Amino acid sequence: MNVEFINPFIKALLNVLTTMAQTTVTAGKPKLKNDAISKGDVSGIIGMIGPKIKGSFSISFDESLALTIMQRMLGERPDTLNEEVADMVGEITNMVTGGAKMELDEQGYEFDMATPAIVTGPNHTIVHQVSGPKLVITFTSPEGNVHLEICFDK
Repeated sequence: MNVEFINPFIKALLNVLTTMAQTTVTAGKPKLKNDAISKGDVSGIIGMIGPKIKGSFSISFDESLALTIMQRMLGERPDTLNEEVADMVGEITNMVTGGAKMELDEQGYEFDMATPAIVTGPNHTIVHQVSGPKLVITFTSPEGNVHLEICFDK
């Protein structure tokens, strides 16, 4: 997988979490992922299709981090994952993908974005509708982890 496709998503995730949610996370090492089980409790998944590129991207949050971000962004902390938290994860997914899209457009990789799908619950599955390798990067924070998955067709 080409690093020029991955770095824009990493930069956009760090930017969105820092500016919108006053949350700092630290990136771990990228790893290949061989299964469809989510590493988080709530995930936003979005497809990307363009003339030169077809891919899928997801962001999965640990429940504790999602609830903390909800509190920081909207001033309220629910007791558990709910529809409002799922909506927030969808918006974060849109913002991160949009930020990465701007940078990739400048590199000549144009694509359209689908509407993100949101999945919640422990051990839910994330199915990328492309055949390339899946890469996962775990970002850590004192409030919990966020896992970025990205997959592009070969």
